[in-house]
Amino acid sequence: MADPSTYRPRPGEIPTDPGVYRFRDVDGRVIYVGKAKNLRSRLSSYFQDISALHHRTASMVRTGASVEWTVVGTEVEALQLEYAWIKEFDPRFNVKYRDDKSYPYLAVTMGEEFPRAMVMRGSKKKGTRYFGPYAHAWAIRETLDLAMRVFPMRTCSAGVFKRAGQVGRPCLLGYIDKCSAPCVERVDAARHREIAEDFCDFMAGNSGRFLSRMTREMKEAAGELDFERAARIRDDIGALEKVLEKSAVVLPDATDADVFGLAEDELEVAVQLFHVRGGRVRGQRGWVAERAAETTPEVVEHLLQQVYGGESSEGVPREVLVPVLPDDADALSAWLTGIRGGRVAVRVPQRGDKRALMETVARNATQSLARHKVTRAGDLTNRSQALQQLQEALDLEDAPLRIECFDISHVQGTQVVGSMVVFEDGLPRKSEYRRFIVRGDETGATDDTAAMHEVLTRRFRRGRKEAEEHEQEVAEGRDRPARFAYRPNLVVVDGGLPQVNAAARALEDAGVVDVAVVGLAKRLEEVWVPGDQHPMVLPRTSEGLYLLQRLRDEAHRFAITFHRQRRSKAMTSSALDAIPGLGEKRRKALLARFGSVKRIRAASVEELADVPGIGPALAGVVAAELGSTDTGTPAVDPATGEVIED
Repeated sequence: MADPSTYRPRPGEIPTDPGVYRFRDVDGRVIYVGKAKNLRSRLSSYFQDISALHHRTASMVRTGASVEWTVVGTEVEALQLEYAWIKEFDPRFNVKYRDDKSYPYLAVTMGEEFPRAMVMRGSKKKGTRYFGPYAHAWAIRETLDLAMRVFPMRTCSAGVFKRAGQVGRPCLLGYIDKCSAPCVERVDAARHREIAEDFCDFMAGNSGRFLSRMTREMKEAAGELDFERAARIRDDIGALEKVLEKSAVVLPDATDADVFGLAEDELEVAVQLFHVRGGRVRGQRGWVAERAAETTPEVVEHLLQQVYGGESSEGVPREVLVPVLPDDADALSAWLTGIRGGRVAVRVPQRGDKRALMETVARNATQSLARHKVTRAGDLTNRSQALQQLQEALDLEDAPLRIECFDISHVQGTQVVGSMVVFEDGLPRKSEYRRFIVRGDETGATDDTAAMHEVLTRRFRRGRKEAEEHEQEVAEGRDRPARFAYRPNLVVVDGGLPQVNAAARALEDAGVVDVAVVGLAKRLEEVWVPGDQHPMVLPRTSEGLYLLQRLRDEAHRFAITFHRQRRSKAMTSSALDAIPGLGEKRRKALLARFGSVKRIRAASVEELADVPGIGPALAGVVAAELGSTDTGTPAVDPATGEVIED
C-alpha cells in the first residue's frame, strides 16, 4: 500500500469551495468518490493522522495514489456530480447497494393509446406509472385479478390485442367482464383511458372516493329495487376491500413516505425500505452491502442517491424518513425537491406512529443482517481460502484478486465467438465481462487454439493501448472508465495444454510477462500450466478448484449465450440483409408493405420506390440485387436511379 504522505496535496492548493473529489489507485482507477461543503477541510481530514482514522477509511487512503477534485457552485450541484461519478466509475470503496433479485412492479403503460396493466421488472420507462415494488409477482397478479372487476382495463400483450381486433372477438377476460374490450371497440380510447386513470388513482392511495361512490350507487340501486345491480356493486366493493386488506395501515390517510431502516456491523450494512402510500405499506425492498470507507451519514446520503437517482417525479414521496440525517440534509432535500417538483422533507422521526414504524423497519433490517451473517461467515472464509490456495499452488507472489477467464464457443468452426469473465475478490464482476467475435485467418477458418490466441492478443493489446490513453486523458484533465486497462493477476482458459500454450503465446506477443496463465480441462478437472507436460491435480475438496470451476462454468455460459444469439440471427437472415444501403428500418418497411421477400422480388421499381425511405436509386439497387421478375419495367441504373435506354 502507498504512503499517503507521498500524494498529500498542500493545504494551500485545495480550495475552500464546495465540490467533489476522487481518490485513485496506482493504476489510475477511481476507488472513492465523495463530496464536501469545504474541500480543504474534508480532504485535509484524510491526511492528518492515519492511525486516528477508521480502519476502512485508512485502508482507502493507503490504497490511493492520488487525489483530485472539481469545484462546483452549490451543494446541490456537488450532490448531482457525486451521484453521476459513482454511477460512472463504480468505486470499490463506495458502498454498493446491490440486491440479488429484481423486484416486480405493477405497471400501467399510460403512454400507449390503450393503457395496459402488467407485471414489469427492470429499468423504468417514460410514460409508464409504477406501483410497488412487490415481494412476489403473484401478489401483483392477485391484485389485478381482484381490481379488474371494478377497473376493467386491458392486461393483454400487443399481439393478443391486435389479433382480437382482427378476428372481431375479445379474449376470455372480455367475455367475463374483467376487460372493457377496447380491442373490439366496446369502449373507445377516451373511456378506456378514464378507467386506467381511475385505477392508477386507486392504487396511488386515493381509495376512499371510489368506495364512497360505489356504496352510494349500491344503496341507490337497492332503493330502486334493482337488487341484481346492487349485489354486483356489493361484490365489487368486497373485491376492492380485499385489495386494500393486503396493504397494512401504518400511518394516517394521505401520508406518503419512504421509511429507511439500517443495521450495520464492521463489514456490512443491511438496509430495509418500506414504501408507504396513502398510509398503507405498498411495497418493501432490502439490500445487504459491504461496508467501505463511508460513515453512517454518508451511507444514508449515498443510499438516497442510489434509490432516487433514476426515479421519475412519481417515485419520490413527500417525506423520506431516515435513521440518521446526512451531513448535507438540506442539499439532499433540495435535490429530491427538484426531482419531485414539490417539497420533499428528509428527517428523522422522533415520536408517534412514524417513529414506531421506523423501529419496525429497523428490526427488519437487523433480522436481514442476522440471516446474511449465517452465510457470510462461511462465504468470506471460503473465498479467502480459495485465493490463498491458488496463490500457493501456482506459486504467485500475491493472491489473485482479479482473475479473468476465457472460453471459445462455435459449431464446427462457424459463428466462432469468445468470452471474458472477471472475478474480483472471488466474486463475479459482471460489468467487466466482454464478448469477442473471432475473425479467424484470411479464409475465415479457425480452431480453438487459434481463436484463443486471437482473443487474448486482442484483449491485452487493447488493454495496453487503453492504459496509455488513460494516462494521457488523466494528465489532460479528461477521464472516462477504461474497458481493458486493468490487468488481471491470473488468466484462466477453458481447455488443456494446447489452449494454455496458445494463451501464453498471446500474452508474450502482446508484451505481457507478469500475468500467470493456467487452463482447466473439463474431463478430469486438471489444471495445466504453460510448458508443463503433466497437469497439476488439486484436491477434489479444494476451495481453489471450486473457484476455478465457477470461473470456467461462467465463461462457458457467457460464451455459449453469445454464440446462440449470433447463430439465431444468422438463421433468420434473409436476402435483404446483403443489399448495400438497406438498413434494418428500410428492410422492415419493405416487409411491412409487401409481406415477404418473394413479393418484394416481384414488385416493380416504382412500387419499391413508393415505400417510405426507399428512393428511386435504392429501389433500383434492391431490384438488381434480388433479380426482380418484373420484365415490364425499364432497367434502372442502381447508382443514379435513372432509366437505362435500350
